Amino acid sequence: MTRVFVYGSLLRGEPNHRLLGDAHFIGLARTRPAFALHDLGAFPGAVSHGTTAITGEIYEVDGPTLERLDRLEGHPHLYRREVVELVASDEPEFAYIYVYRASLAHARAIPSGDWREHKERAR
Repeated sequence: MTRVFVYGSLLRGEPNHRLLGDAHFIGLARTRPAFALHDLGAFPGAVSHGTTAITGEIYEVDGPTLERLDRLEGHPHLYRREVVELVASDEPEFAYIYVYRASLAHARAIPSGDWREHKERAR
């Protein structure tokens, strides 16, 4: 089993959450403030070397589910799966996060690090 941190279209209530149908929900978490989150239209993209903490959910997934997630995210070309330290409780958690690898020239920053909140404000 592998832990995965999701922060966009894979969140509960979002269009791609169905891919996590067999996954075990661990809980809510935030990354350390080491990323920048950007609005890419229908989904967000996180990039390393920023100062934003990203809000998301942790799931424990099996091998076939991880393969489906890798295909969805275009790993390793569009997004790259990387290990990240999360703030979920008093103890640090570690999980994979998909980090965006393409150009962000036309993407808007999401300073809050929270995709859902950002989408609500944009309505």
